[in-house]
Amino acid sequence: MKSKLVAEGAGERTFVLILDPGEEAFAAIAAFAREESLSGASLTALGAFEKATVGWFDLAQKTYRKIPVDQQCEVLSAIGDIATGDDGKPSVHLHVVLGLSDGSTRGGHLIEGTVRPTLEVTLVETPSHLRRKQRPELGIALIDLTAS
Repeated sequence: MKSKLVAEGAGERTFVLILDPGEEAFAAIAAFAREESLSGASLTALGAFEKATVGWFDLAQKTYRKIPVDQQCEVLSAIGDIATGDDGKPSVHLHVVLGLSDGSTRGGHLIEGTVRPTLEVTLVETPSHLRRKQRPELGIALIDLTAS
């Protein structure tokens, strides 16, 4: 992965990340967030994966139902955020829409995606810190504005 700080001012930093073929996207973005100690950010991305797994959150089961995409796919849209998790580390939350060769799509929470040939990520750090707290009654961690 290559990264570049492209803008800075008024408490914001904007980074561009370029992921290489074979990198696992979710892990690479999470590692970058840890390295930069990001505690509040938004991100968008586009590119392609050779394979991916997305998830649909099953509220009744309090878990993600995995949806494998075992083929080359375009990242048509990726949008997410970064907040500090209960463990004090950056927590990435990223949703994607993936385009398949027949024009159909798969989408959901990005669990993993193997980059091929590239993934271009724009990440904007906010001046405010955000806090993601586990909600046991839902089985998921959500941003809690009262804790930020």
